[in-house]
Amino acid sequence: MGGVEPIATEVAWQGKVFSAGVQRFRTARGAEVTRDKVWHPGAVGILAIDGEHVWLTRQPREAAGLAESLEIPAGKRDVEGEAPLQTAKRELAEEIGKRAGSWEELEIFYTSPGFSDERVWLYLARELTDDGDAHPDADEEIEVVAWPLGRLREAIAECEDSKSLIALLWLELAREHGTL
Repeated sequence: MGGVEPIATEVAWQGKVFSAGVQRFRTARGAEVTRDKVWHPGAVGILAIDGEHVWLTRQPREAAGLAESLEIPAGKRDVEGEAPLQTAKRELAEEIGKRAGSWEELEIFYTSPGFSDERVWLYLARELTDDGDAHPDADEEIEVVAWPLGRLREAIAECEDSKSLIALLWLELAREHGTL
C-alpha cells in the first residue's frame, strides 16, 4: 500500500515547542482528507538501568493535571541538528545526573498518530556513572528515583505516562525472558 501525500497545510498556532493547525492529505487510495494536526519536534526516552535499579523521575505534569508523574528520563528534541542519541545523552545528564557507557536503541514510535507527528526514540542506557558536569534545567522540579528492579511491577502500576509504560513493560518482558 502506498503512502500519504500532504497537499495543504494551515498552521493556526505556533508555540515554543509545537504548532497546531489543519493539514489536507491525499491517501494511498486517492481520497482527500482533512485532519487537525499537532507538529512536534519529537522526543527521546531513556530506560536507564544498573544491576539493581531502573532510574526514574517524579515530576509535575501540569498540562495533564498531575501533581507528580512517575516517568523514565526523557526530553524533547529541541536542539537544531542534534541526533536523537545525543539528545538522549544530554537528557540523561540533565534529568538524573548520569552518564551511560552503553547505549542501545530499543524502539521508535508515534505517541498519538491520530493527530500528531510526535515520535519518541527509546534507548536502553547501561553502565551508569555519575555525571559531575550535569546541570539540571532550572525550571524543572524533578525528583530522581532509583526504583528497585525487584519492584518493577509496582512502578508499572503507578506509571501513567505512555513512553514510560512502553519502556517499563519492555524491561519486564526482557527480564522475564532472560534477555537482559
